[in-house]
Amino acid sequence: MTEPTVFEEILHSRLAQLRIQKGVSARDMSLSIGQGQAYINNIENRKMLPSIKGLFYICEYLGITPKDFFDVETANPEVLNGLISDLKTLSAEQLSNVAAIVKDIKK
Repeated sequence: MTEPTVFEEILHSRLAQLRIQKGVSARDMSLSIGQGQAYINNIENRKMLPSIKGLFYICEYLGITPKDFFDVETANPEVLNGLISDLKTLSAEQLSNVAAIVKDIKK
């Protein structure tokens, strides 16, 4: 058996992290994306890998892109994407004010 790749290792733990964050069980998520009830559990427990199409369904269900899925530095990509969408609607002055608030919070 070959050693798992870095992406395989990320996939298993990241799926569990994002699923738990969404507050859904592995069984419910599996059924919601049209799979058998153990599908997500099998992926999280390193028993299988999803197909590319399966990964796309998982990402769609989580409300994120595949890029977001593998961006482990972003703890909550669904919230971040929503925030970015909201920020895009702000005026230049409003955006500057939000940027100032974020910088102040980071101190």
